[in-house]
Amino acid sequence: VQLQASGGGLVQAGGSLRLSCVYSGRTSNDYAVGWFRQAPGKEREFVAGLRLSGSTTRYADSVKGRFTISTDKAKSTVYLQMNSLKSEDTAIYSCAAAPRLIWSQLGVPSSYHYWGQGTLVTVSS
Repeated sequence: VQLQASGGGLVQAGGSLRLSCVYSGRTSNDYAVGWFRQAPGKEREFVAGLRLSGSTTRYADSVKGRFTISTDKAKSTVYLQMNSLKSEDTAIYSCAAAPRLIWSQLGVPSSYHYWGQGTLVTVSS
């Protein structure tokens, strides 16, 4: 499985960005895709995740109500719509995938088998 993230950039606080994660390879509806981020000097943290079946989503408390994860299976893409961005959202955002994750595993980086490269999001205050 291969993943490629894109869509990062520079945005002012309060603005919006949409990240895309295109996946390819042997995936199926029982796969999950998650978004993670890592700011300079900080550990990687979970942002949002979903199962490609669409039946399960999970968000970090810090982004609930501001970020939305969705999928377009026809385009083999998972999106992360980010609204009301804050300076603390500045980080490198990466997407990852794994088969057969349950809800409690979506937020755990070690649950994921496949990782894409990151895309940088910079929010200016």
